[in-house]
Amino acid sequence: MKIQIINGPNLNLLGVREPGIYGSSSFESYLDTLRKRYPDVEIAYYQSNVEGELIDKLQEMGFEADGVVLNAGAYTHTSIAL
Repeated sequence: MKIQIINGPNLNLLGVREPGIYGSSSFESYLDTLRKRYPDVEIAYYQSNVEGELIDKLQEMGFEADGVVLNAGAYTHTSIAL
């Protein structure tokens, strides 16, 4: 089984940006934990601050992955396309 995780704007700054609010762990360290917890699942990860790149990846992986987890960040409030 293949799961694609797609993160939107500013999520590349987890662990750095306002650690008092968002914590001190990067998403990559959390991703390592997920992969260890679910060794039989192929977990792919993608992050972009660019809306069009997120749409391209979502469309690409929608046909390749068994599931997609999308955290569109601020685009959940402002995007019609996502």
